[in-house]
Amino acid sequence: MKKHLLLISIIFYTIFGFSQTPISATISYQGYDESQAFLGQGEYDIFIDTTNGVLDKPVILVDGFDPIDSRDITGMYDALNYDSSNIADELRAEGFDLVLLNFPTYTRASDNVEVIGGSDYIQRNAMVLVELINQINNQKIGNEELVIVGPSMGGLVSRYALRYMEQNSLTHETRLYISWDTPHKGANLPIEFQYLINYFAEINGGNADLQAAISTSLGSPASKEMLLDYFSAHLQNGSTFEQDASILLPTGAVNFRTAFQAELDAMGFPQQTRNISIVNGSGVSTMNGTPGMEVLNHTFNVPDVPDTTIDIQLHFTPAASQSIEVTSAITTAIVFGFPVQIASFQADSQSFSYTDGLDSAPGGKYDLQTFLGNTQTSNPIITELLNNLQQAEFCFIPTISAMAIDNETDWYATVDIPTTHNSPFDAWLIPTVNEGHVTPTTANVAFALTEIRNGQASIAEANFDSLFKVKSNPVSNEVVILTNTIHDKLDISIISLTGQKISSQQFTNVNNQINLPINLSNGIYFLKVDTSNKSYAKKILVRR
Repeated sequence: MKKHLLLISIIFYTIFGFSQTPISATISYQGYDESQAFLGQGEYDIFIDTTNGVLDKPVILVDGFDPIDSRDITGMYDALNYDSSNIADELRAEGFDLVLLNFPTYTRASDNVEVIGGSDYIQRNAMVLVELINQINNQKIGNEELVIVGPSMGGLVSRYALRYMEQNSLTHETRLYISWDTPHKGANLPIEFQYLINYFAEINGGNADLQAAISTSLGSPASKEMLLDYFSAHLQNGSTFEQDASILLPTGAVNFRTAFQAELDAMGFPQQTRNISIVNGSGVSTMNGTPGMEVLNHTFNVPDVPDTTIDIQLHFTPAASQSIEVTSAITTAIVFGFPVQIASFQADSQSFSYTDGLDSAPGGKYDLQTFLGNTQTSNPIITELLNNLQQAEFCFIPTISAMAIDNETDWYATVDIPTTHNSPFDAWLIPTVNEGHVTPTTANVAFALTEIRNGQASIAEANFDSLFKVKSNPVSNEVVILTNTIHDKLDISIISLTGQKISSQQFTNVNNQINLPINLSNGIYFLKVDTSNKSYAKKILVRR
């Protein structure tokens, strides 16, 4: 029966290109501000491989944060484009089947409430993924285990779902979990912009477009769970926009942020999978701008109000221990020929003593044009604001967060795993520059595809890490191998992905560190270490 249903699905796909299938969770979730639990909903498409046309090697891609439901299944597929290729097309040509899970906007039947799935509770969307995992495992032909890829918030949804299944004795049959620029320790949206947008949304009776944007995006459960600093946590009691001057340090959404992070930390990471991380932020402390820098200083003419202007100044959050004014909006009118201040708004920000502010930290970057453009507001001042930004890009997912490092409080620290920092991942790819959030690059695509293709190689890498560590990966002119065990003799080879031995060298009386000079073209290679009785392998990425 299962094969007949699958055949029908393949025929439908062949004729019509794809077919979205609705899916409902069978496990409900009650949010922090809800009086009862609800079942989540989603939709998915199966893109069968182009080799044997059988669902036998499923790779599930889980959508990320999408507060206005702008990214459908087709958009998810297109987002996998890189250079002149597409990740999904490449995998399907090699026999893998792509399953894309989207969280659309829907009306909940139980209470007739519209739910924006792309920004709903992470936990509720995770229960939808649990159901999809069960269904795909039931439909697939053969015993191939799943690969689950979670970009951005999708990485949190995936992590939560897999670990929930393990903790509740539910079999997920998953061999590989790929976290792609996921905010395991929180995300950042510059607090100065949060203050400004909320101010314009609330003054003079409020702006309906901006209020709707805040409600669906900033005000969503997912935003409140992920954002490390959240505007409403700083407001005076009884005010919708005035800042409480006693609350200047970064503070997450009340009753959301701390509770979510505590729950996530208590669960930990999946234990029955190989867990890898693709990061878009720099691992060598490259910044997105500088702490405290001016990002906007412009005078705006107020639409439809003659002789009235608004002077707006914005700054990134400051250096460690400093406090500065990050948002200022002063409205001036000409009255009887003289300028008169008729309204003003200011907000300050302070940074912790142990780290500079989040806005310019190393991390997968985002830009205000994209963020505010996604609000679909026609507010002319916002449009003019975007055209006059001095610095549009900011740190969205700090590198420390994407690597889930739990023993570092300085967001600007150079990532050094495993020598200095603790991370739960078995392998990772961290660039030296800050890339756009969830941007496919030649390097990170090659890294992901190699992991997906080589299940056995992944097991070998786990064995490698039990005895050796590569100090830094990617590498350039040298591979530094660390070990805490004394070895009389080690034979170390570099092998290409096609199996060709490129170099081989023997080391004797090793008790701490090996420095292996290399002269290789950019790409992925196997580092093979032979002891007297066993071989160990590790993939390395060469980037010059």
